[in-house]
Amino acid sequence: MPSLAVSRSVEESLTPQKRRLRSNSTAAPETPISAPTKRKSPRRCLESSPSSHPTVSTRNDSIGPVSNSSKSLAEELSEDFSKKLNWNPSDASQVSAVKEALHVSTSPPTIVCREEEQRRVFDFCKACVEKEQSGSLYVCGCPGTGKSLSMEKVSNQLIKWARDGGFEPPEVLSINCTALTSSSQIFGKIVDNGYVKVKTSGTIAPLQHLQNVYSQKQQSSSSKMLLIIVDELDYLITKDRAVLHDLFMLTTLPFSRCILIGIANAIDLADRFLPKLQSLNCKPLVVTYRAYSKDQILRILQERLMVLPHVVFHPQALELCARIDLPIDSCLQKVAAASGDMRKALSVCRSAVEVLEAEVRDSTNNMDSDTQGNSVVKIDHMAAALSKAFRTPVIDTIQSLPQHQQIILCSAVKFFRGGKKDTIVGELNKSYVETCKSRMIPPVGISEFLSMCRVLNDQASNITHPLTQLSFPAFFLIKTSDQNFYSLLLQGLVKLGQSRGDDKLKRVTLTVDEADINFALQGVRFFRNCLQ
Repeated sequence: MPSLAVSRSVEESLTPQKRRLRSNSTAAPETPISAPTKRKSPRRCLESSPSSHPTVSTRNDSIGPVSNSSKSLAEELSEDFSKKLNWNPSDASQVSAVKEALHVSTSPPTIVCREEEQRRVFDFCKACVEKEQSGSLYVCGCPGTGKSLSMEKVSNQLIKWARDGGFEPPEVLSINCTALTSSSQIFGKIVDNGYVKVKTSGTIAPLQHLQNVYSQKQQSSSSKMLLIIVDELDYLITKDRAVLHDLFMLTTLPFSRCILIGIANAIDLADRFLPKLQSLNCKPLVVTYRAYSKDQILRILQERLMVLPHVVFHPQALELCARIDLPIDSCLQKVAAASGDMRKALSVCRSAVEVLEAEVRDSTNNMDSDTQGNSVVKIDHMAAALSKAFRTPVIDTIQSLPQHQQIILCSAVKFFRGGKKDTIVGELNKSYVETCKSRMIPPVGISEFLSMCRVLNDQASNITHPLTQLSFPAFFLIKTSDQNFYSLLLQGLVKLGQSRGDDKLKRVTLTVDEADINFALQGVRFFRNCLQ
């Protein structure tokens, strides 16, 4: 027994030491960016270049108001919905406060769902400041995924960390390339802002001046590090990519003291210019911001609305907005990648508030007591806002169809969910009849059903292609060898095959995406129930 007690005491004494070894045994300044929560999204946003980089330590720090509880987001939203009082959409001050909280320019107090990416960028910058070494980093991801907002947060935290740790805080220069008249103007921006304090003659080009400065030892030993954040980096791309390469090459010069962070929406930009940079020995670290998932969008919306003292949205309305990746026409999905865009989600929420605001205003003028009782944004208001934001000709066509033709589309969606690509008209008619009977609606006869299928087969909606700005009927986009052109194929909403005998044996195929039908009809409760 004594030996057992001794072994237990030894284990207890060793456990804290093992935990210390997982982090750094030396006393280092605490990283000001909080650690991620234990909940991990299935679409975790973290990519890096193949080269090795310092690992990121994880701790059990809290992330502001975000809790580590095991409750689902829907449960938390329901609790907030029951605790707070409903707002008054006819109060101009309350409406203004809600719109301000949901505006894309309003910086939230905490940036959630991007803790891991912020930590990687911060650790990279911190290592450069500690060692007084230059370095480059490339941040890429879809629009509206929090890249620019995260860099602003990281730069502020880096300055605070440097002051608290006794290091010289770096100068921060933020450049948005959309404001440049030419790509080479970026070097003049760096020189003109006075961060490179060396006398220069007017005949030397800004790039050459920077190369000369960073190629010789600085006379002043107290020269600060320079953190350059270049947003919309893809605007610097030229045919030979010389400006892009020269910019990253500044970090490889022997006496360079600049930390370069490039931000771009194009994820494949790294694949296009990284091989050349690698050959020049200036390959940057790559951090990829993935599109937000439904749960992440819901979490961010919840964080923004927490500052308000009242309930504005019904939980189901927010959940509908979080499924923002669904209402995209499958034909245009490769052209307009709006999935997971937080800016689009905020815009839709603001639009839903305006829908409710207009509804209350109209009801006040018409003295409609039933409508005046609506004090929160419900699922119908959100559906109207989504329809306005993602409206496409295909969705317009579906919404304008007669009820029985819409039921046929719903029946086809349910029938093809099992993995089938096509069926015969007779089988689809059975599914249609079952749907009608389940909703207590008299179905039409087989001859009229065939007639409606022919109408859906011939149905084509005028659409304006975003690249050519020309009007065409509904089509599939098929990529050709030339990236600037697509071949256009006419199509209806369903496709009917040929049959020599009975028309009920004709093959029928659904040619529009299920997500488009769901989105077009989700504003009507009857069709929402049909599609469940």
